[in-house]
Amino acid sequence: MNFETISLSIEDGVALLALNRPDRLNSFNADMHAEMRQAMKAIKTDDSVRCLVLTGNGRGFCAGQDLSDRNVAADADMPDLGLSVEKNYNPLVRTLRDLPMPVICAVNGVAAGAGANLALVCDIVVAGRSAVFIQGFSKIGLVPDSGGTWTLPRLVGTARAKALMLLSDKVPAEQAEEWGMIWKCVDDEALMDEVMGMARKLAKQPTKGFDLTLRAVSAGNTNTLDEQLDLERDLQRLAGRTDDYREGVAAFMEKRSPNFTGK
Repeated sequence: MNFETISLSIEDGVALLALNRPDRLNSFNADMHAEMRQAMKAIKTDDSVRCLVLTGNGRGFCAGQDLSDRNVAADADMPDLGLSVEKNYNPLVRTLRDLPMPVICAVNGVAAGAGANLALVCDIVVAGRSAVFIQGFSKIGLVPDSGGTWTLPRLVGTARAKALMLLSDKVPAEQAEEWGMIWKCVDDEALMDEVMGMARKLAKQPTKGFDLTLRAVSAGNTNTLDEQLDLERDLQRLAGRTDDYREGVAAFMEKRSPNFTGK
């Protein structure tokens, strides 16, 4: 598929999806939202894809919404930003969350506003040392969206989340790692090698089991312990009926490397 605002390549079970408006720090406009929907549909329907890597081309990951794509002139009607959230950002967040495979985000440079929160909704976040995370919404009188008010407090705690949202302070990658906001901070030049190596490894593992594991973790945010125990039972039942479970046990007993297929 040919895109203008993003790029997508698939190899060795890994889909590499890069935001590609580097002159605008990969900020979102209507065209990028439309192309992201196409790309995510292609990824979901391609059985060969067993891991997704999301990143940005150029010197930044994503600066959030392109404000030049919004009409806020004094003599113009006020925009319905809730409609944009409902039609564009919320479906993207839900799609990233619900993909039946691990999603890794490689954050290069700035991740601001919706860009920061899209990164944080991914399963594993690795950032280059020069990367920074900024909520930024308070600077223009808006509410954090793209799941930020749900994700950030669970990652760093309510006190830090409130301060970051109200003050819009920058969080450098090293501090984000220390706070548990992201998985790892690496040198900039090592970022993509680190992430792609991780993605290729995950793509050869029991991705059906990964899907069930991630579903359990997501549900655990709202379930009671009893509900979660029942869910673990149900998901384990499904996992025990996969080809990968059978192959994993056989490989263990035969003292060989397993050949997982993600089924």
